[in-house]
Amino acid sequence: MTDNMIDSTLSELERYYDTVPRVGGARAEDFGPLTLFVQEGTGWPYYARPTLGGAEATRADVERVWERQRELKVPEAFEWVAETSPSLRAAVEAAGLRVHAHPLMVLDPAAEALPPHPEVRLLDADDPLLTAAVTVPALAFAAPGTAVGEAGPAELAAAMTEPSAEEGRARVSGKLTAGTTALAAAVRDGVVLCAGQYNPVGDVVEVVGVGTLPSARRQGLALGVTAALVARARERGARTVFLSAGDEDVARVYARIGFRRVATALIAEPEA
Repeated sequence: MTDNMIDSTLSELERYYDTVPRVGGARAEDFGPLTLFVQEGTGWPYYARPTLGGAEATRADVERVWERQRELKVPEAFEWVAETSPSLRAAVEAAGLRVHAHPLMVLDPAAEALPPHPEVRLLDADDPLLTAAVTVPALAFAAPGTAVGEAGPAELAAAMTEPSAEEGRARVSGKLTAGTTALAAAVRDGVVLCAGQYNPVGDVVEVVGVGTLPSARRQGLALGVTAALVARARERGARTVFLSAGDEDVARVYARIGFRRVATALIAEPEA
C-alpha cells in the first residue's frame, strides 16, 4: 500500500470504529476529545476512544472518562490507533493506564483465497454447537499466545455450564439471525476447537474473536476459520476486511492469507 492508500484506509477505519458501537446497541457519552461508548442491555462491552474529528486528549480528559467508567461499572478501557492519535498514549500512561500494542492488519484486495479447511464450517443461529463456539475464544484469550496449552475439551465443557456461556450464545444467535455477524468454527469429532466472528459496517468488515482451544493450537485451525470468515465477507460484498492481531507471532499467521500490517492498534487498561 502507498502512504496515501494507508491514510485513506485509516480514515475509513476511524469511521468504522465510531459507528460499530452505535449500531451494536451502545450509547455515546461526549467528553470532548474522547467518546465513551456504553452498552445498553446485553451485548458487547465497549470502550472509550478518540472522538471522530476531535481535538487531542489530555491526561485530564482521560482521567475524567476513566472516573465515569468506574462510576458506571463498565470496562475501564480505551482503544485507538497509534498513527491516527499519536499523542493519546502519553496521556493515558500519565493517567496510570497500561498500554498494549497489537498489529492492525488489512486484507490485500488481491490476496488469493485459501482452499476451505475440511474441519471448518459456518454456523447459523440454531446450530447446537453455537454455545461451544462462543465459549472457545474466551478460553483461548485467557491463555494468550500461540503455544500449545492445557485447556481442552474438558475445560470447554465446564465453561459451557457458566451463565455467561448462555448469555453469549443468545447474543450471537440474535446477531446471526439479523445478519449482523458471521461465525465460523473448526469442529472435530463434534468438539469445537476454534471459532471466530466478523462485524460488518457497510462494506467494511472486522474479523474479531478468533481463538483456538489451547490444547488444539498449532494445527492451522485459526487460519482456516479466518479464511472462512474472509470468504463469507467477500461473498457479501465487503470491500475492506481488517483485524487486530494478538501479537507479532499471530500477525505472521494472518499474513499467510494476505493480511498486511498498516498501523498499530492500542488498548489501555488499568494495571492488573
